[in-house]
Amino acid sequence: MNPARSAPPSPRSAAGTFRIAAIQTVSGPDVAQNLEVVAGLVAEAAAAGARLVALPEYFPVISADEQAKVRIREHDGSGPLQSCLADLAQRHGVWLVGGTIPLMAEADDKVRNSTLVFDDQGRRVARYDKIHLFGFQRGAERYDESATIEAGGEVCAFDAPVGRVGLSVCYDLRFPELFRAMREVDLIILPAAFTYTTGRAHWEVLLRARAIENQCYVMAPAQGGRHPSGRVTWGHTMIIDPWGEVLACQEEGPGVVLADLDPARIASVRESLPALRHRCLG
Repeated sequence: MNPARSAPPSPRSAAGTFRIAAIQTVSGPDVAQNLEVVAGLVAEAAAAGARLVALPEYFPVISADEQAKVRIREHDGSGPLQSCLADLAQRHGVWLVGGTIPLMAEADDKVRNSTLVFDDQGRRVARYDKIHLFGFQRGAERYDESATIEAGGEVCAFDAPVGRVGLSVCYDLRFPELFRAMREVDLIILPAAFTYTTGRAHWEVLLRARAIENQCYVMAPAQGGRHPSGRVTWGHTMIIDPWGEVLACQEEGPGVVLADLDPARIASVRESLPALRHRCLG
């Protein structure tokens, strides 16, 4: 496990700030084992004072068999994955952003790649279905999410104790118009399973750009490492402030990345450089 890029915050958040945590995993094909790892990391984040915790994309399963996620898909509102998320949120008293889990799609052979949000009482407050589906081919490396995933079509933002939060997933990062459609948010959360190839080239620069242009915090919980299937994900789970500064980062391996969201920092950046008020379109 590599250390975070910057020192972790103190055990107590400063007055007026909110501790947030991004979880990094290296999920495999065993759903029960993956959930056990996640449960331990959520407990660790809560013990460190996090009030909002976010899990990565595909946290329940990453398999060489692309049909694995279809086989574990759940009906909206019921199922062991959703029950696990609600229980963890309630047990630890945190707002929990459930990375992505596979939910039923209109097509019988596909899933919706869905982010679910539960409040600190275990009540579901938001759902976002990944809109942009990843496609990539270079040599023998090939990905086509549209083969097993049905795209969503609605932008999603919700209110939480940390402020207004916008939801996005992985490949969405490359489409800045999605984030503009969220209007003004205090925090963007982007669960991901970026490939090593694309992550090394584009991950950090795009995350920092989204933070800078929207003048908000960005938290990106990621898959990071070599999976049992042989797939390698980029990791580098990070939290970025509204000026584009990386507050904390873990390069690879399971772990918890912590930072304090400071509303005063958002206000200061927007006051000194009022780019959001200078927009001519939208």
